[in-house]
Amino acid sequence: MAIKRDGSQKDALQRAYKFLGYRPRSEAEVRARLSQLGFPNKNIETALEKLRSLSLLDDEAFARGWARARAEGRGYGPLRIERELRQKGITRSVIQEVVRETFGRNEGKEKARGLLERRFRGKDLGDRKVFNRAIAFLQRRGYRNSVIAEVLGEPLGDD
Repeated sequence: MAIKRDGSQKDALQRAYKFLGYRPRSEAEVRARLSQLGFPNKNIETALEKLRSLSLLDDEAFARGWARARAEGRGYGPLRIERELRQKGITRSVIQEVVRETFGRNEGKEKARGLLERRFRGKDLGDRKVFNRAIAFLQRRGYRNSVIAEVLGEPLGDD
């Protein structure tokens, strides 16, 4: 996609503001978008520096918000959130810290249990087919096999 203007630093910054206006982004996402639009690296780096100085670009805050929203809103587990944050260009150390803060020591066991109770309420987990579906469901959500085994080893509450 070609730039319609002269590709100046001001234009790069304006495009970055617009891109950030839709939702929070990681630094790597903004860099990739500006590069895709054809801005020179010098102008991209200047725009990123300006955004960081205005606190509009903060990978750690972005990762915390992303992880919290995905864990609480969609019930995603630590593995899925780690994968998504890696795709967004967040560093491994930040990802580890954010996932630890989001899930704590139990690695989302309570969240996995709640998801399982909502999704499989009234179903017989003694049935092999239903049991396998429950395993696959939690794996798709990004929970570790050890957490899945622990949650499925306990009886579900009947409300």
